[in-house]
Order: sequence, then C-alpha cells, then structure tokens
Amino acid sequence: MGSLLCAHAMGTAKGDVICYYGNRGEPDPIVLTPGTYGLSNALLETPWRKLCFGKQLFLEAVERSQALPKDVLIADLLDVLNNEEAQLPDPAIEDQGGEYVQPMLSKYAAVCVRCPGYGTRTNTIILVDADGHVTFTERSMMDKDLSRWETRTYEFTLQN
Repeated sequence: MGSLLCAHAMGTAKGDVICYYGNRGEPDPIVLTPGTYGLSNALLETPWRKLCFGKQLFLEAVERSQALPKDVLIADLLDVLNNEEAQLPDPAIEDQGGEYVQPMLSKYAAVCVRCPGYGTRTNTIILVDADGHVTFTERSMMDKDLSRWETRTYEFTLQN
C-alpha cells in the first residue's frame, strides 16, 4: 500500500515551499516548483490517462472558480474527484497491472475508482484565500458502503 504527503511551509527564508513525499520512489521529499501536479495511487505525475484527465478537469474548475461562490467551487472540485469515466485505452495502467488488472481495467482507469475492497474512500478539498482563511472539506464513505457518504467542513484562519 502506498502513501504520500504534500506539505506547504509558508513564509520561510526561501518563501513559500511545497514538498511531496511518498513511500515509493525518491527517498527524500521533493521540493515542487510552482505549478499544477497530478497525484494518484502511484508516483507523482505518473502519466496515466486518468491522472491527465483529472488534472484537466481540475484546471477547468479553477478557471471557473473566480465567478463561483465557495460552496459551488467545492461541489465542482468534488465532482472532479468523483468522476467515474474510464480513460481507456491506457497502456501505462495496462503495463503496470499486467494480467491482474485486465478484468477490472475499466474501473481502475477512472479518476474515481469504485471497486469492492479497493478504491476512493475519501476526498479532501482545502481552499486557502489570500487572508489565510482555510476551508477544509472532507467527503468520506461510511462503513465501506458506496451509497453512504458524509461530508464535513471546517473553517479556520492560519496564524502567522
């Protein structure tokens, strides 16, 4: 099972710094340059079609965000994270999964994977405005039941 962490340090001597660390790949955290990155159940920027598609949907939602109320933006971003359109064919997933993934390829090749015992169980949206106001929204599956989800939102302001 893989895990990854993105951390943002604000106001350091080097300015704002964002790092990525996963338990696969590079042994040390990777300092990211400004930009948009795709994360999936693999290494940072793995060239899966579903990751590229999700990144495109995300950028489109961000582009529309200036004209949207915050709750609508959060709903749009959750829609991006829950997109179940299979992005096939995808030789990168096929090569990685080999014969094991063939029977389930259409489910694994979507931004949001929904399979018994495997797949997306939680989505997190973190919005931070220019004044340091944070809106943290998390949508989680309840008891491994695809029909039961709970969404919680927390708001707070970052301290200097």
